[in-house]
Amino acid sequence: MRQLLSSLSYFSIFFAPFIFPVIVWIVSNDNYVELHAKRALISHVFPVIAGIILLFMAIGSGSFGAVIGYVILFAIIYFGAFVYNVVKGIQVLREYA
Repeated sequence: MRQLLSSLSYFSIFFAPFIFPVIVWIVSNDNYVELHAKRALISHVFPVIAGIILLFMAIGSGSFGAVIGYVILFAIIYFGAFVYNVVKGIQVLREYA
């Protein structure tokens, strides 16, 4: 059960990126599940924080080419976080299999 909850924390990027890891982190009494819920939450929040920073940088740049560059950089960061969550979810599921 602990692998399933930990894995679902990472896979929640598909259905509830912020809510599910927070609920699992608060409700769980198991340190293993809490650790993975925290990591999943951080990996879900990181692209949002990076997007906000890049948005301010794009607004301040004043150049259309720079804005496109920031959008591409955000897409790379978000895709990397997405792949990381899927890979970690699979690794946690297979950990004790």
